[in-house]
Order: sequence, then structure tokens, then C-alpha cells
Amino acid sequence: MTDHAIPLTSPGPSFLKQLEIKPGDPRRVGMTAPQTVADGWWVTLLWCEEKGNVVTFNDLAPSYGTPPGSPLLRLGPGLSGTLSGLIMEEGGRQQLRLRLGQPPDDEEAPWDAPLAVLAGFRFEPTRVLAMRDSELAQTVLRAFRDAVLRLSY
Repeated sequence: MTDHAIPLTSPGPSFLKQLEIKPGDPRRVGMTAPQTVADGWWVTLLWCEEKGNVVTFNDLAPSYGTPPGSPLLRLGPGLSGTLSGLIMEEGGRQQLRLRLGQPPDDEEAPWDAPLAVLAGFRFEPTRVLAMRDSELAQTVLRAFRDAVLRLSY
């Protein structure tokens, strides 16, 4: 965790067994129990933690330095790419929405925000009919883990 960030305690136990972001890494991703809300949006809170504290996006920034802009500009395409075909498209746009779980203390340093995101998806109905709810949640958690790993590229 970065020295200047105030640690954010983990949101609690993960709905599914947490996943290591890579073998042997102490950082893990988790998620709250997903809920389906108005208009069929499937929402959950996704996070990455180490030893009970949520890490910051900066903890997973590329070794060459923090990229410009919001880390969601990198996380979103990683998620949507991995879940391509599962996420519904409407008007040529994938139905995926991401919002920081907690904004950074300094708006000029968005990568200092805790790596926790509220995620909303609208899935292709025919694709999700063939999946159990736990399988869909596991697919999203794996996609999030992969997207978190891509933050460092």
C-alpha cells in the first residue's frame, strides 16, 4: 500500500472464495453478493485486498509510473474484453458501468483511490440462461482479477 493513503478495511467476507491475483501473491480479489436491480442491471462491489486492507490502484500501477487519467480507463476495457460476448450491447455500446468505491483524497491523484469498484453489468439473456448464478459470479470475479493484473502493463 502506498505510504500516503489511509488504509481502507476490506468490505468484509467475499461472496465467493477470493482469488489470488497471481500464484503466490498475497493480494486477492473479492466481491459482494451480486444483486439484480432495475432494468436487469447485475451489480456488485469488486475489490483487491492484502492482509485485510484494500490496496490502492497505485499498488498495481506499471513499474514505469502511474499512467495519466483515471485507473477506470484501464480497468474497464480489461473487464469488457474478458467478458465480451457475455455483456449485452445496446446502441453499439457494451452495458458495463464502473464507479470507484471510494474517490481518492486528491482528485489530481486518481490512482491513489482504493482498488474497490462498484460494477454494473447487463448480460446477454440467452448466455446467462445457460449459467448458474454462482458460475456467472465466478466468471465476473475471474475477469476482474485479469483486469486488475493488466493495470500493471
